[in-house]
Formats: sequence, C-alpha cells, structure tokens
Amino acid sequence: MLLTPRLLLTLVTSLVLAATVHARAGRPAQSAIILATTTSTQDSGLLDVLVPRFEKERGIAIKVIAVGSGAALRMAARGDADVILVHAPAAERRYVEAGDLVDGRAVMHNDFVITGPGDDPAGIRALTSVNDVMRALATRGAFVSRGDDSGTHSQELALWAAARIDPRSIQRREETGQGMGATLSIADQRRAYTLTDRGTYLSLRRRLKLAILFQGDASLRNLYHVYAVNPAKNPRIQRDAARTFIDFLVSPPIQQAIADFKRAEYGESLFFPDALPQ
Repeated sequence: MLLTPRLLLTLVTSLVLAATVHARAGRPAQSAIILATTTSTQDSGLLDVLVPRFEKERGIAIKVIAVGSGAALRMAARGDADVILVHAPAAERRYVEAGDLVDGRAVMHNDFVITGPGDDPAGIRALTSVNDVMRALATRGAFVSRGDDSGTHSQELALWAAARIDPRSIQRREETGQGMGATLSIADQRRAYTLTDRGTYLSLRRRLKLAILFQGDASLRNLYHVYAVNPAKNPRIQRDAARTFIDFLVSPPIQQAIADFKRAEYGESLFFPDALPQ
C-alpha cells in the first residue's frame, strides 16, 4: 500500500490518540491535564513559553497534543482531552451546541497570509481582492495545502468556495496532511504558494525563501478560543484544572505575555490578545 503524506499523518494521529485513550483509562484523578491544540501554537513557539509558566505558577502539569483544530475538536468530543485551544470558529460552534465544550473564552488573534516565491509567478502581489488572488492561484501557481482538517485548512477551503473554485479541480494543488511548519517547508521547496497563519510564518521566516504576497483582507482574520471539555458528558475530565488553565490564558499577565511574544525579535506581534480589559 502506498503511504501518502495524508495517510501517514492519519495513521500517526490514530496511534497517538489510541495511546492517549489508553493512558486516560487508568490515570490518577490529579495527573497531567491534556491540552489538544492547533499546530500553530506549537510551531510558533508560543506554548514553549506558556506551558512551563503555567506548570510552575499553578502547579499543574500539561500534556500537549498538537494536531489540526478539527482533530482537537474530535478529541474533545470523545473525552480524550481536558481542554482545547483552537482556531476554527465555525466548527467550534457545532461542538459547543452539541454540549461537548464549555467555558469558552476568546484568547487571541492574528491573521492568515498568503505566501509564495518572491518573484510571484502567479502575479498576486498587485491584486486587491482575495477572490481574484484565489482565481490566479488556481490557474497560474502551484499551491500547497495542509489538507489536514485544521483551522488553516478550513479557512483555505472557505476561500476557494468564496471564489467559486473547486480545489479538487486544481491540477497544481498538493495536500501535505501535515502541520503548518512542515507545510511551509514543503511550499518553500516546491516554490509554491500556501496559506499560513502569520505567527508560524514569522517564527520560521529566517529558514524560508517564501515572502508574504497577500494580506490584510477582513476574511483572513484568525481567531483562537480556549474551551474546557464538558465533564457532564465525559466524567474523566479534570474540569477544575482545565478551568485553571483557561483562567491562566485570559489573565492580564498572560495576555500581556502573548502580546509581547517575540515582538522584539521580529519587530511585530505574532499574536494579539483578546481578553485584556478595554
């Protein structure tokens, strides 16, 4: 059987989740909470700052599982995580309405940008409409998609739909089935375009030849929310510890830490806090 990148990711994710379920079945009530989160929070390095600080200040250990937002939401529905941090608002609403998620809070935002080779063979740099950009990419440029049911992948599909383009019809569109950092690296190797969150791009920019070629459209806003998994549906959930993590993320000191994250290094913020007092 030929293992495509997407199939390989599915197999690896299944093994990780199976191990997680097995671990949860016999874990003590006060063991590490499980955070399922999007890969952008991991690839950008933000969790490398926030998780150790939380563990030190609140005395609660965290096991981080970084997957696409879609996979994180499915983990929540199965009770395979205690808390999730994701960026797929439309999908999140369905899980909230189904009663799988509680205690939701807005944490931060950044935006999506479209990157590509600096010489811009598809000619999108001069375009002002995101629909025109997507049409140009469909006909004149190679495009690398995450293809992993993540928040970024969902946003990409929404952009194709708004431009009335079926992505399955695009000959030079490739799906990696991988996270944002890996997808950016593949796009860089292929001299292709891709959609990325700004934070991950900035954190990896020094390794890449890709440039930001389109940005600033209102449809590219990227919102991150945190939720506890509903213990009424999943009695194994450590709701108190999950709530402590939520309170930590939206507390003024951590919101300021999010605003300051790598700003001095890159000359701009990777994420903008959404829970600071106005």
